[in-house]
Amino acid sequence: MTDKETNKAIYIATTEPNSGKSIISLGLMQSLLGKAARVGYFRPIVDDFKPGKIDNHINTVSTYFNLDLKFEDAYVFTRSEVIRKKNENKDDEIIGKIIEKYKALEERFDFILVEGTSFTGEGSIIEFDINVLIAKNLGVPAIILASGIGKTLEELVGNLQMAFDTFKDKGVEVLSVIANKVQPENLELVVSELEKYLPSEVIVSAIPLNPVLANPSVKEIVEILNAEVLFGAEFINNQVGNFSVGAMQLHNYLLFLKENDLVITPGDRADLIVGVLQANMSDNYPTISGIVLTAGLRPENSIIKLIEGLPNIVPIISAKEGTFTVTNSIGAIKSQIYAENTEKITTSIQDFEKYVKVDALVERLITFKSNGITPRMFQYNLLKKARAHKKHIVLPEGLDERILRATKHLVDLDVVKITLLGDRKQIEEKVIMLDIGLDINTVNIINPIESVQFEAYSKNLYELRKHKDVNLAMAKDLMEDVSYFGTMMVNNGDADGMVSGAIHTTQHTIRPALQVIKTKPDTSIVSSVFFMLLEDRVTVYGDCAINPSPTAEQLAEIAISSAATSLAFGISPKIAMLSYSSGTSGVGEEVEKVRKATAIVKQKRPDLKVEGPIQYDAAVDITVGKLKLPDSEVAGQANVFIFPDLNTGNNTYKAVQRETKAMAIGPVIQGLNKPVNDLSRGCTIDDIFNTVIITAIQAQGI
Repeated sequence: MTDKETNKAIYIATTEPNSGKSIISLGLMQSLLGKAARVGYFRPIVDDFKPGKIDNHINTVSTYFNLDLKFEDAYVFTRSEVIRKKNENKDDEIIGKIIEKYKALEERFDFILVEGTSFTGEGSIIEFDINVLIAKNLGVPAIILASGIGKTLEELVGNLQMAFDTFKDKGVEVLSVIANKVQPENLELVVSELEKYLPSEVIVSAIPLNPVLANPSVKEIVEILNAEVLFGAEFINNQVGNFSVGAMQLHNYLLFLKENDLVITPGDRADLIVGVLQANMSDNYPTISGIVLTAGLRPENSIIKLIEGLPNIVPIISAKEGTFTVTNSIGAIKSQIYAENTEKITTSIQDFEKYVKVDALVERLITFKSNGITPRMFQYNLLKKARAHKKHIVLPEGLDERILRATKHLVDLDVVKITLLGDRKQIEEKVIMLDIGLDINTVNIINPIESVQFEAYSKNLYELRKHKDVNLAMAKDLMEDVSYFGTMMVNNGDADGMVSGAIHTTQHTIRPALQVIKTKPDTSIVSSVFFMLLEDRVTVYGDCAINPSPTAEQLAEIAISSAATSLAFGISPKIAMLSYSSGTSGVGEEVEKVRKATAIVKQKRPDLKVEGPIQYDAAVDITVGKLKLPDSEVAGQANVFIFPDLNTGNNTYKAVQRETKAMAIGPVIQGLNKPVNDLSRGCTIDDIFNTVIITAIQAQGI
């Protein structure tokens, strides 16, 4: 069956409270967005929420993945509403309303991730049966999750076996069983024991207990204690690793500090407060996550003034209760994942991808073929491809803030190896000044004039350019330029690709590549494409950045190169050779050029689907396309658009980008022996991130 015949869903069910259901929801959503065009999120029953607030689970998933989903569409009942209706014997109304809302989402999405209840508060004893009933009536398969905390192996396995039997007995297919929060040394044992009992087609996984997910953030502690934030509100999402009470003298307490400790102390202990803040700034002591001042006491004005003058203050919060009560309250917190805590979200997704058999699970879930490729699918696939074969990308503009922030993101995701060009001390100072959080030890930093390769690169450049009257002294001068140095790194195999242009012109970036790396043997022209990430699809525009007025032969080569690029990135090309006329009706020099270019493409590459000359509306609108070119297999379905000149292409891509809010990734340079890509000087951090990923994939030679 195709996705148009039936929509798909999965129901995530737990057997108890605090099973860590969010790790499955977040990880599965990330995986599904790379496979299905439109993925929705649905929680039939949510915990009660205060007026003006919304459910944390829905807010976290919807916000992080930027889902096109209103809060009121993502749930049906609160827990209290369900209990009241059950007491009134209105079970049918409960299920009926849930099915009605689910069907409304089914019309909008190709796949829906349905998340069961959380087993908290009144009514939790009946929740397991409700989850089975909902999954059965929605007609969707389930993933069953249980926590290993406080259980023996027999109890954990028995718990999941019983849950599996219950779902199966009620006619709900269970695709996967997952044991969460398992001690790392027991992962294989748990999986082995479960596989002994469960059918072979059930996908069994175990996820270890992760302290980052188990421990609360300072923000959660503030909410539980109803505390006041005195300092460091900007660091409120700091993750707590441990907590300890500062009751002893400072010199003794410092001996017990651990990484990411939360310090709990009465508010009048000025010596301890100032001491641990100083220790936090010292390389000789661990970093703390925050300070909780108890008993409603606050430091004196002189101490407050001192704290106000310290840099990068950790959160300091004030609680009304005494130290004993505050400590017990913090110890009892069951940490949650929320939208602002991106560290926990990222950790959840990484753990899911590492410990769950993702490919096998998603393969079971997705049995339809999507029409085309959506922006989310495209970006997901980019990351997956880049991570599969990590490449080394050099960024010559190492002091630019956007470059540094994009580098931080790339390093965190571990998708490429990065070299920054520039002075190491200046880069380090900028990272600290802007609080970027980049560990410069995770990247390679080279100052060209101090590099051990400087002389060799200069000689290489001299040999390559001496026929153009470049002498060795001139080559050395050029090699001091970061664009030339970065290009030579790529040429000599010391880097796999280069991305530049955030503060340099296109010419400054491309000229060294043309002189040193040169074009591929079968290519006579360097051109470019933009990947246009529209609302529901991805298209390719070429050439919108390099060639002002290509000839028919050059236009044909641009089309062939663009087809190869699109195919390399998962887009099956249907090429529209654009003009002001469609088919054979138009006359004029420009339309004849496009007609000739189309003929050349068909002659050189008869395997490609290409149409031209064709107008833009006929290329994208199936009705117009069939009217103007009824026999065309491209008209109305084009996804690769070749513009007749730079003026048309550049203006069109910018108009589409601005008017539709589409993301334009590029220009992606085609035709070079090794990948070098250009940025616009107005580029964003996302632009840099995406261009680096594209360059890394180009470097894989696919």
